[in-house]
Amino acid sequence: MLVDNMMLETIRSLAIVSRAEFLLPNLGSLIMGLAWGATPSTSIGDLAVLIILSFTIINLSSAIGAQANTLSDQELDSRDERKKHLVEATNSFGADHLKKALIIEFILTLILASLFTYIQRKPLLLLLWIAGISLGCGYSLQPTRLKSRNWLAPISLMLVLAIFPVLFAYYTFANELNPFFLISLAGLALTVYGVIIPTETRDYFGDKAMGIKTLTVTLGLVKASILAITLLTTGAALTAIAFLLQFTYSQHSIMNIVLVAIPVAAFFVLKQFAKLYTLSKEYDESNNSGIIREKIVNLSAHNPQWIMVITQTYSAISIILLLSKLLL
Repeated sequence: MLVDNMMLETIRSLAIVSRAEFLLPNLGSLIMGLAWGATPSTSIGDLAVLIILSFTIINLSSAIGAQANTLSDQELDSRDERKKHLVEATNSFGADHLKKALIIEFILTLILASLFTYIQRKPLLLLLWIAGISLGCGYSLQPTRLKSRNWLAPISLMLVLAIFPVLFAYYTFANELNPFFLISLAGLALTVYGVIIPTETRDYFGDKAMGIKTLTVTLGLVKASILAITLLTTGAALTAIAFLLQFTYSQHSIMNIVLVAIPVAAFFVLKQFAKLYTLSKEYDESNNSGIIREKIVNLSAHNPQWIMVITQTYSAISIILLLSKLLL
């Protein structure tokens, strides 16, 4: 019983530092790539195998990046009450053990990605994985630590969290590039960083104190809030346009009715962004009020929920696109 409890605690700690909450966003990446890349000629059996393999590679890669970020930010996270669970999980698992786990996971994922590339006979898949995992680790780890390099941080995040995983899933099933898919990918990339900015807002005060120059630290809270609103609005518009063009081109115009979900979801999240903008202005005008600072941190801490609203809306419409390809 004691051994079983220790094993469960080890698994729980690894899941925490691997940020298991990213599972659904990763599933969203797979669904979007699958929906745009799949063709009616793909058999259900082949589809299932490809989905399992690509999703495994995407999730392992995400876990590696999350673990690298947890290790690199351990000292900073120990000062944030909202992130102490990450520090406790790292200590419970053991920092040295986590480093060894990273190496094992990297080797395992490299083998899987190489085999997957060989089976699919698409060298681009391996190149996308190498670029993604390199940026994912380089975002957090020295000597690159892209997260503290101003404009390189958002570019690397958009590539790692949106472009590379969705492209990987897309090219798992497709051989040609759909121009409407490119529009949707651009919309997704802008959306992703737009909804990440409130996360940087939550960490703004700690990052600034530690000299970590994220884009939000560089711009300041007010300008960062404006940027988040602009990116999400533009990203949602591009995504809706891409689906509209695809449904219309494939003569499934009746499906366009579901696209109303995108502005509805975006409006809900934008209302929260507007509150952050208002609080940020009040904070600047109040000569750094501690009360308003706490309100900013508490509000931006709800950002994972806002991310889920947007990404799951995109995923739901992607599922409808997939069904229209396979059934209509």
